[in-house]
Amino acid sequence: MPRDNYPGNLMAETVTAPVELEAFDWNAVGKKGEGYSQEEREKLDSIYEKTLKSVAANEIIDGTVVAKNNKEVVVNIGYKSDGVVQLTEFRYNPDLKVGDTVEVYVESQEDKSGQLILSHKTARAMKSWERVNQALENDEIIKGYVKCRTKGGLIADVFGIEAFLPGSQIDVKPIRDYDIYVGKTMEFKVVKINNEFKNVVVSHKALIEAELEQQKKEIISKLEKGQVLEGTVKSEDQRCYP
Repeated sequence: MPRDNYPGNLMAETVTAPVELEAFDWNAVGKKGEGYSQEEREKLDSIYEKTLKSVAANEIIDGTVVAKNNKEVVVNIGYKSDGVVQLTEFRYNPDLKVGDTVEVYVESQEDKSGQLILSHKTARAMKSWERVNQALENDEIIKGYVKCRTKGGLIADVFGIEAFLPGSQIDVKPIRDYDIYVGKTMEFKVVKINNEFKNVVVSHKALIEAELEQQKKEIISKLEKGQVLEGTVKSEDQRCYP
């Protein structure tokens, strides 16, 4: 049998000449339903844009943590691109994880590279000032963590804001050792806010006075004319009389 008729050469007989790239019509791809026309693309783009949130700069909005590494946190706010926030802004929340909802402040819709610029720290600070002003307006009792001692009083963390607790506002009686309160969580009332200088003054004494006043009213309401009561001598007058 001639060499050319061996079965091993059958494939060689069926090989066709390669198609020249210049002759290939790339524009024809998709004409048979495999792609979209320009009109269809514009229509789909329009539909997609409507599914996105309308986000404005200088706005506080809720977002979802979609990724996290040892430096950055990626937050989705329903916009056409995700935003990146430095992990250091969540230092107070070591348990932050993917799926958590966080508040972010939209600093810019896009930077030079088209990246959405967000800040959690700014959002938290703005919300904190809003919250502390509401507490003052509503005469609300709030909680704060005493961070450290300072000249004339204590510094307490209230909604992420450092508030000053004067020594005279700690208790109804004089306090000599301020250090015993450091590291404790206490209840306060906001008594003064200076929005210009970002200063907040709180009082624990105001709560004690309010409680004592309430107890006094309850006792007086139960007193009756001619009623005999027992009492305890709290102090003695040492003045001399003739």
